[in-house]
Amino acid sequence: MIIETQDRYPTIHDLARELQYHYFERPVQERVEEETLARVDQILSELVADPKAQDRAARIAELIAVPHPLKGFMSRRLDKASHDERLFMLEALARRYYKMCDLRDFELVSNGGIDVSKCWYEYEGKKIRFFATHIADEQLPDAISELKRHVEAVPATDDVVVDFYVLHRDALESPDKTSEGLRRMLATFEPSRPVRRVIVSVTGSETGLGANELQAFTFRMGEDGFQEELIYRGMHSMLSKRLLLWRLKDLNTERVDSAEDVILYRVTGKDERLICLAEVRDLTPGRDAAGRAVALPSLERTLSKCLVAIRREQSTRPSGKRFQWNRVHLFLWPPLDLSQDEINGIIHKLAPETTGLGLERIVVQGTIRNPASGKLEEKLLDVSNRGRSGLRIRLRDLPTYPMRPRSAYEQNVVRLRQRGLMHPYEIIGMLTPGEDSDVQSDFPRGEFRELDLDESNQLVPVERPPGNNSANIIVGLLTSFTDKYPEGMTRVALLGDPSRGMGSLAEAECRRIIAGLDLAEQMQVPLEWYAVSAGAKISMETGTENMDWISAVLRRLIEFTQAGLEVNVLVCGINVGAQPYWNAEATMLMHTKGILIMCPGSAMVLTGKQALDYSGGVSAEDNAGIGGYDRIMGPNGEAQYAARDIADGCQILLRHYDHSYVMPGERFPRRAATKDPIDRDVCDSPHGHVGASTFATVGEVFDPKTNPGRKRPFDIRKVMRSASDQDHDVLERWYGMRDAETSVVWDAHVGGFPVCMIGLESQPLSRLGFVPADGPTSWTAGTLFPMSSKKVARAINAASSNRPVVVLANLSGFDGSPESLRKIQLEYGAEIGRAVVNFKGPMVFLVISRYHGGAFVVFSSKLNPSLEVSALEHTYASVIGGAPAAAVVFAGSVRKRTLADERMMTLQQELDRAVGVERVALRGRLSKMKKVVHSEKLREVAEEFDGVHSVHRALEVGSVHRIIPASTLRPYLVDAIERGIQRSQSEG
Repeated sequence: MIIETQDRYPTIHDLARELQYHYFERPVQERVEEETLARVDQILSELVADPKAQDRAARIAELIAVPHPLKGFMSRRLDKASHDERLFMLEALARRYYKMCDLRDFELVSNGGIDVSKCWYEYEGKKIRFFATHIADEQLPDAISELKRHVEAVPATDDVVVDFYVLHRDALESPDKTSEGLRRMLATFEPSRPVRRVIVSVTGSETGLGANELQAFTFRMGEDGFQEELIYRGMHSMLSKRLLLWRLKDLNTERVDSAEDVILYRVTGKDERLICLAEVRDLTPGRDAAGRAVALPSLERTLSKCLVAIRREQSTRPSGKRFQWNRVHLFLWPPLDLSQDEINGIIHKLAPETTGLGLERIVVQGTIRNPASGKLEEKLLDVSNRGRSGLRIRLRDLPTYPMRPRSAYEQNVVRLRQRGLMHPYEIIGMLTPGEDSDVQSDFPRGEFRELDLDESNQLVPVERPPGNNSANIIVGLLTSFTDKYPEGMTRVALLGDPSRGMGSLAEAECRRIIAGLDLAEQMQVPLEWYAVSAGAKISMETGTENMDWISAVLRRLIEFTQAGLEVNVLVCGINVGAQPYWNAEATMLMHTKGILIMCPGSAMVLTGKQALDYSGGVSAEDNAGIGGYDRIMGPNGEAQYAARDIADGCQILLRHYDHSYVMPGERFPRRAATKDPIDRDVCDSPHGHVGASTFATVGEVFDPKTNPGRKRPFDIRKVMRSASDQDHDVLERWYGMRDAETSVVWDAHVGGFPVCMIGLESQPLSRLGFVPADGPTSWTAGTLFPMSSKKVARAINAASSNRPVVVLANLSGFDGSPESLRKIQLEYGAEIGRAVVNFKGPMVFLVISRYHGGAFVVFSSKLNPSLEVSALEHTYASVIGGAPAAAVVFAGSVRKRTLADERMMTLQQELDRAVGVERVALRGRLSKMKKVVHSEKLREVAEEFDGVHSVHRALEVGSVHRIIPASTLRPYLVDAIERGIQRSQSEG
């Protein structure tokens, strides 16, 4: 539920996250805290038992380092604690709060039941005398008198700070009331010398989660007595120094309730956002069996509390007005001494927990191992995340300046994020991490060179700050540097700008789009389009001329794609009117090569919902219901991929280029390095129980002993994966296309060669939705239906002149039901034949089970000399399968053999001689026997037919070029692909 509701149903998503925290994460946190506090109790007992033990300092240090708040725990022990235990608790609290200070001459004294700690430290060249006491609230007047005596004994040259750690025996009042009561009580303090500050930390008598469990107040001495410094309310001022609160001085902030050890601020005004601060006191890693650090439990628990605090505050606001540009800042006590790979692994593990919170970044500050120098240094680990796969990790120097209010551009970015959109310059920044060795990103190093039209309407390079574009679309050259393409994969990029008129289209935008297409054709590179647009610009100044310009773009797109060039579209938001038409011309027609990816919340509509409703047309509950991926564009196949967010969509684009990008001047995509052995036997690959299939290994699918006659169902994806490189991921195209489930289209690597791999599902599949009475009740194995035929034809066309095609075939032919013919089965079947005829490049068709009927026609080597047809041993290839041939073509022969069977003849003779009741019984026996014998003879004729029309006969007549053992399937494919590539290159 958390994954499915992400970015779509924020309220449900928040509730699911809260349930996860309440029932799974919080109990773990509470159990760990209970174990820690049990250890604290043990340490205190040990100290009381032997106050002067040699390891006293070590035990106090262990108390100081406890990774959980201790003020409430220790204050609630006051009544039952012995005098020695109270002294140890006072020392531990004082040293914990002032951990960043070098406390000298630490001394514990008692007078009249009031315990006082005394010490001093240096701050900015000044000697600061520090006094603290730990008391119940009824002791506060006596404690004030006792501390006044100590304070007045301090030399005038020294400053004084005083801490009161107080247990309030009743429920805490509101912070305002508590503050006023303390201020009046401190009025009796009035020492004869100035006091730098007084801090009062008050704990209620009952436990509970939240900032209200602890109230903290900082008072400064002025002309009118002690006055509270509200900026420090709810925390100890020494904590504010550790958390660098001075960096927030230029922002208007107010404190929000959160867990005791989490500080959450709401920034108010035009710069609304949330800033969450917390300390991490323990960095003991969890390690796997190999000794690699895979977890930082204390840091993860602290981060979880921060995220819970932000999520709870976000949930109080409407989904379109939630805070964006939020930040979490974690401060480390111990050093983070892990390798860069270990840190990156832990960050990637935690990243999904941060989605949906509007986080700009998570910052971790402390002593961190610098991979560049190999030393532990004071650094800032800066983690930004623009989506599930948009992580960017940077190690940088500590900031020395206040946190700045957002710029006008950043505020524009936030407004778009609140609408579920991403600013185009944010997309560019995500795709183009620099060469800085301190930066790690989910994306390869990239560059963007922005272009714009000059006075002669030619694209020229421009240098300008983000957001200063003059049109509603941005044009540039986008280059990604990868191991396969170290010189860079360059594309022409178009990015719609929803911050300007929702990306509406007029002459200025259309001129830039046409210029971008011209440049892509000139450079022979793909055009990459990040599409978001409200359609043609509607204004009082311009009208039908905008439609003419849109038509000019449409014509240029048609020319561009018919020339064999590629346009790839990532739909980033709502596309209205002109933009969906362009998307269709670029990616949805039979001849197009590019892909179209849709993000959550995006839609392609000819007319928006509001306009449809106003005009009385038929619409849906929202634009996604009219033209979103889930219900419309995915099932109809017009969108080829669904992305989880824009970052994921960009990753899909890069994976597509990994299989399809051709460097200008080269013929094919480059071969990738692979460690998967070329001669690996696919028979050893696992299959497992999938659907109706029960094979243990792929080898059992091909073994005549475990799969006689190749008639048992199997999972084609398991076979395809066994043939492809195991160290390269596959990318499935049209996964969500409805009624096309029997064909599977992958981009994969075989022997390092990028290929389009097509498989035909070899097990029955249930149909989704309404099933017409004149169609099949399920999708049968090895059968091409209209939509699966369309998918295969489009896949072949898309790979033509680009990369090889490999077909792993179990094909019994095309479905001939009335439903399929009504849904233009003939047309889509013919499109496969046309695609094979027009295909340019190597094509390998390998029969892995059966190969019959019309499918034989559209994949015959007679259609294209570059098509190599091969078959595995024990497969079948014929005009028609043995079973249907026996039932239809040789029905007369089956009938004659049935009647000539000795069992039938014997019963017939007995029937002829019988009379009366015996004759009726014999007639029934004869009818049953006829069914049994007919079935046997049907199978007998089918086996004879298959025996005659075997794959070996197809080899003899030239329909199949070679027959190979299943164990050599993978090396054969690699060899056939390599031979085909060499042949294509030699032919030019």
